[in-house]
Amino acid sequence: MRATISLLLLFLSASSWADTGEQLLQQRCASCHDLQGPAASTLEDLWQRKGPDLFYAGVKYRPQWLRQWLQKPRRIRPAGYLYFQHIKPGEKHDVIDASTLSEHMALSADEARKVTEALMTRKAAPVQVKGDEFGGGSISITFGEMVFDKFNGCMACHEIEPGYGGLSGPEVYTAAKRMQSAYLVSFIRDPQAWNPKTPMPNKHTSELNIQKIVRYFHALAKENWDEK
Repeated sequence: MRATISLLLLFLSASSWADTGEQLLQQRCASCHDLQGPAASTLEDLWQRKGPDLFYAGVKYRPQWLRQWLQKPRRIRPAGYLYFQHIKPGEKHDVIDASTLSEHMALSADEARKVTEALMTRKAAPVQVKGDEFGGGSISITFGEMVFDKFNGCMACHEIEPGYGGLSGPEVYTAAKRMQSAYLVSFIRDPQAWNPKTPMPNKHTSELNIQKIVRYFHALAKENWDEK
């Protein structure tokens, strides 16, 4: 009898934990992020987005990074989620209009843990991701940058270190810490399969070079960029 009561209390505690995480998602996150899906199918839908979709967060993000970031948010996209909404004409080219950017709210350690727990259950990915998508291995920073920039031109949109690279997309120097490797491989292979209206072009990158790019992300992530 005592064992039955203990199991019941454990079940109720787990249920309460999940419900609290879901409540926080609805209260704190739903106004800026799509928690249910599907991805935006029209430009009008895309323009309404204020942050990345989270309905497949469980196959995209690394939970340890997510918990830490939610407590101490740092801008990942220098020009905001939708670049064209946060730029203004400059002397030589468009520049970021910082006055239009807003800071992400910070959560307490307990809130971050609960929200992360709830997000990790969201796995309604539009693409089936195989666990062995990334073959592992290593690459030098120099050769990785050559594949990333010289062969594929990715630095036009992405920073490879703070202040160095394009501004319209998310930085990639913490990409391997932020995101699961299998997701990175799948997304680079076919961005539009994940988000039909993403500004990320499909470069039709070879499978070999996709692996090299993700290895490059891992090499970059070895630096303690979050502390700089």
